[in-house]
Amino acid sequence: MTLRALLVLGVGLALPPASAATLDLATASVADLQAAMSSGALTAEKLVALHLARIDAYDQQGPKLNTIITLNPRATAEARALDAERRAGKVRGPLHGIVILAKDVYDTKDLPTTGGFLPMAASQPSRDAFVIARLRAAGAIVLAKLNQSDWYGVAPRGASTLKGQVLSPYNVAKFPGSSSSGTGAGIAAWFGTVGLGSDTGGSITIPTAQNNLVGFATTHGLVSRTGMMWSSPRQENGGPMGRSVLDCAAVLDAIAGYDAADLATEACIGRMPDRPYTSYVHAEGLRSARIGVLRDMVRTGPGHEAGVALFEKAVADAKKAGALLVDPVRTGLDLIQFQADAAASSFEVAAAINKYLAGLPDTAPIRTVDEMIAKGGKLVKPGIVEAAKNPTPLERSAGLLAAYRQQDALRTVLVELMDKLQLDALLLPFRTFRSDDVGGDARSTQSPDTRNTLSSYTGLPTIIVPGGFFPADGMPFGVQFIGRAWSEPTLIKLASGFEAVTRHRKAPSTTPPLVGETITY
Repeated sequence: MTLRALLVLGVGLALPPASAATLDLATASVADLQAAMSSGALTAEKLVALHLARIDAYDQQGPKLNTIITLNPRATAEARALDAERRAGKVRGPLHGIVILAKDVYDTKDLPTTGGFLPMAASQPSRDAFVIARLRAAGAIVLAKLNQSDWYGVAPRGASTLKGQVLSPYNVAKFPGSSSSGTGAGIAAWFGTVGLGSDTGGSITIPTAQNNLVGFATTHGLVSRTGMMWSSPRQENGGPMGRSVLDCAAVLDAIAGYDAADLATEACIGRMPDRPYTSYVHAEGLRSARIGVLRDMVRTGPGHEAGVALFEKAVADAKKAGALLVDPVRTGLDLIQFQADAAASSFEVAAAINKYLAGLPDTAPIRTVDEMIAKGGKLVKPGIVEAAKNPTPLERSAGLLAAYRQQDALRTVLVELMDKLQLDALLLPFRTFRSDDVGGDARSTQSPDTRNTLSSYTGLPTIIVPGGFFPADGMPFGVQFIGRAWSEPTLIKLASGFEAVTRHRKAPSTTPPLVGETITY
């Protein structure tokens, strides 16, 4: 990224003398795109056309990634309007004219929101989700709603009853991650600049790691869930997924903050930084940072050798970049089992679904869980049916209370450990086991015994960054930093420092560049 691009984004750097610059869609950040648009070399309309061309070439043709549920037919017109604003001297901010892809759990007033569930194919919300409204106000263009693991229906992992299986552009035979599978694959294939995922028990972290991306599951309460399908009010979280830390930080600047309709966001008042999240991106962000290597979450044994080797390389890279490592860091507990016992969504799911459906207009095809079960029949997940039939009120549910207590204990253990050792964050792999085949038995990336999704159950923030590739199948490996609540600025600094010194981001071979995606100006 050039100094000129950083200045356009608002990072305080001196502007160098004018010289030729090259924009490459494969590597272009939000700042690079803004610099090109400011120069007149690129327009939002042209950017939309470039992404539509890639979708046309690779989503239902070529590798047939199958990431798109609905394209926005007004995207080009929206881009032209934003270009007119720019020509008139009005630029809304770093996301002006930037193309966004949204998992199809986010309500959009002008596009159906389906969750990938076939009986809801025509479900049309009457208003935008809170974060969608924020992004549009910031000048972003929602180009498409994305395929995903079916929110309500029985389907293979990373697939939906409405659209079928999403494939990873890095290896179409391998599991792309769920449930934000379309966001992971679509952003990796450059169908948009930045994407929105959502997370209940790893649904941001899994597809981020599986698709060589950066993903941010933020502190619970920083990002509103209003107008978003959810399964667990206690765990549900939305966040950005992109090809760089900078891009994710730019989206976070737009979507983070208080929403009176989501009481969880009251907690963010007084805890957000005074300056933009993008300002914490730093190429030397690891220097002198005190980081604990959480060995409790590093599996060993058959099948883990390649992943452990990649993680050890990441640890060495962090140390070489100036991080002060505390290694090993251990809690003395079986954190893997703690994680497995902390899930609350199986208890909350029916109540959560009813809350979402009740907010839809009267014309919606489904507005209650009972109606969903009646209309969806065997398509509906058995867990939803079971939760709907449970006569015990949630406030009296011993199972839910036990899960809440487990989550609280897990969060306390991790925070006390960071406080005791005076750590800025914890470093751990997302997974060390090999990738599953599409339609496989979920041994590696979905089972709690092989993936690390502590943030989903604690509400603590985590950011995942690319950490290399498994040699056997070419699938990506992800490294994650976990911090205290509201430590997003610190995590952005650490992750951007790791990103800068390792440069593991690599474009997938199945979706190569198309003509016109490199612009010199």
